[in-house]
Order: sequence, then structure tokens, then C-alpha cells
Amino acid sequence: MLHVFTASWALLLGMLLLMVGNGVQGTLLGIRGAIEGFSTFQMSIVMSAYFLGFLFGSRAAPELIRRVGHVRVFAALGSLISAILVLYAAIPDWIVWALLRVLIGFCFSGVYVTAESWLNNASTNENRGQTLSLYMIVQMVGIISAQALINFADPAGFLLFVIPSVLVSLAFAPILLSVSPAPTFGTTKSMSIRQLYEVSPLGVVGIFLMGGVFAAMFGMTAVWGTQAGLSVLEISLFTGAIYFGGLVFQFPLGWLSDRMDRRKLVVYVALVGTLGGAMAVVFDLSFIWLLVVALIIGGISNPLYSLLVAYTNDYLDTDQMAAASGGLLFVNGVGAVVGPLCIGWLMGVIGPSGFFLFIILLTLALAIYAMWRMTQRPAVPVDQTGPFAPVSPVVSAATVEAVYTEMSENSEQDNTP
Repeated sequence: MLHVFTASWALLLGMLLLMVGNGVQGTLLGIRGAIEGFSTFQMSIVMSAYFLGFLFGSRAAPELIRRVGHVRVFAALGSLISAILVLYAAIPDWIVWALLRVLIGFCFSGVYVTAESWLNNASTNENRGQTLSLYMIVQMVGIISAQALINFADPAGFLLFVIPSVLVSLAFAPILLSVSPAPTFGTTKSMSIRQLYEVSPLGVVGIFLMGGVFAAMFGMTAVWGTQAGLSVLEISLFTGAIYFGGLVFQFPLGWLSDRMDRRKLVVYVALVGTLGGAMAVVFDLSFIWLLVVALIIGGISNPLYSLLVAYTNDYLDTDQMAAASGGLLFVNGVGAVVGPLCIGWLMGVIGPSGFFLFIILLTLALAIYAMWRMTQRPAVPVDQTGPFAPVSPVVSAATVEAVYTEMSENSEQDNTP
């Protein structure tokens, strides 16, 4: 792992700073929106807009890269991100914010695709899995660190918008000045949703539902916190606990995933998420117990996404994984666009508890659907399942394919007598 870090430190440092900037804007806008007097539903549109832009970007960025090259795309998108982060404070209008969120979602999607292409190119077959795992850890650490940054200035002021803008600008220096050559870029085609559903109904439905949960965490947590009357410090701690839970529980759930029927594990984990959300709805919890709920929700969401990707890959050949990953990312993106709108409506109708009620409904629906799917076809024998890999909903299809290809090859070598 030390060798991997030494070879890729510039890319990883740049991505860390980018994730800090992205993490700050997600939480800060939820807090600042309340200060500006925007309604919960208006803020849900603002938050949903990011995922809409991200969805478009995941489709358009590869073609943009092929036309003008990695360096130009990277520099152009980085400049736009830095400018948008300042424009939020300069133009406090929710419609303008929504348009800017579409644009910044598009830009971050393109940046991720470009950075991950470089990272894949900089790694070897022997260390690619470790490299990409380290990259995903860096992503989570960046977002968690961003929550601490929220407390260093007044959200009603200008400084908290300037700091992430500066961090994003600095993020591109180590990446663009590194000696790594620009990588070649291949086309990744997606399966149709119908083809994906025929391969794995549970994978498609589950990924769509988890897109909504992911959007709740990444987009609406700060909106919920302001409506619930939490302080800025409490909102940042709650958001940080969500991502910390996702980081910590990936690996033990991944270990279980390789040793039991993955559908059963989906049911168990989804039900744990349902119970965690129910605690916040039924009981008047102290803030310490709210942090426990945050750990539970975060601890089930990212691992469930990875688990559903692994389950879908159990029914695919290795050469189909890239196309399937692209399709699953699209399905997840659609769920993420719809999620904040539904949460905003629920919170407008029943108050802050609508945030947790939405998570309860989605995780319970996933558990019930997984139980029904268990009656429709037999499980893949455990010794015939592919490896579990901790992947994030924001990584590109090419990265998911690279992770699973490398892990599959290592698994085959380990099983060779």
C-alpha cells in the first residue's frame, strides 16, 4: 500500500482536496438555504439538481475527453467548479443555485472519470485493486474532513464558499503537474435497463432504491438538520457520522458477502437500516442517539450498493461488467435525482421525520423485494460467486470494471492448485 501511495500521491492528494470541496458545498448549501429563507421543497430541487448534472456528466464526459483530451477537460471543469463555489454566495437565489448545481454535478462527474482514468493508467495489474481501494478511502476521508471545515466560519458569510473554491483550485496543481502521462480512454457502453433487469432484477431495483438513500445522505442531511433545529456543529457531526459508518462497515459486510447468500445479507442489512430510521421516527432521541442512527444509516448504504453490484456481477461474465456497471450507475443516478424531491415533499408534509421515513420506506421495500426474489430462483453457490469490492456510487463504470477484473484475476490465481 505504501508503494501504491508513493506512485499515486499526486492524484490522491488532488482527489482528497476535491472531495473536501464537494463535501463542504453539499452541507453548506443546506444550512445557508435555511438562512436565506428557501423552503424545504425549493432546497430539495437544488439538491436534486446536482445528481441530474452528475447523471448527464457520466454520459457526456467520456466523449468530451476523447474530443479534446484529459488535460483540457480536467482543467476546464476544475475552473468551472472553483467559480461555481463562489457564485453560490454571490447569487443567493434558489433557482440560480439549482442551475449551478446541475453544472457542478456535471463537472464533478467529468473530473471523477478523468482522475480515475489516470489512476487506472498509473497502477499495474498487481496493485490496481489496492490503488482503487485507497482512492475510495480518500474520497470518504475527504467528505468527512469537509464536515469539520464547516465549523471554521459563519455559514451566513462568504468565507466558507471561498475556502472550498481555493481547495478545488489547489487540487488540480499536483494532478496536472505530475509526471504521469495522459491515459488512453476506451468507450464504455451500457446495457439497456431491460437487459440489466433480465440479468438481475434485484440488482436493478435495489440500485435504484439505494440511489434515493444515497441522495438523502449526500443532499438532504443538512436540510433536515436545519429543519430539526440542529446547530451547525451538530449537523456537521451527524453528516460526518454517516460517512464514517459507510467507511467502517464496508469491509466486515464485504467479508460476510463472500461467505453467504448475498440476497439474505441484503435483507438483513436493509432491515437494520429500516430499524435505524424507525428509531429516529418513533423516539425523541438525544443527539448522541441521533449519531448512532447516522452511523447505522451510513453503515448500510454504501455497503448495500457494493453488495448489489457484486450480486449482479455473479450473473455476468467479466467482459460484460463494464457495460453492466454503466447501466447500474445510470439507474442509481435516476434514483438519486428523484430521491431529494420525494424527501423534500415528505418533510414539507410531516416535518423533519420525513427524512427518516423516506429511508425507512426505501430500505424496507428493498428487504421485501429481496425476500420475494429469493423465492423466484435459487442462489448462486457461495464457492461460485465473484469477489466483493467496496465501490462508491460516484465512481465511473471503468473503475468498477477495473476493480472487479483485478479481484477476479487474483481470486482465480488463489484458487489455482
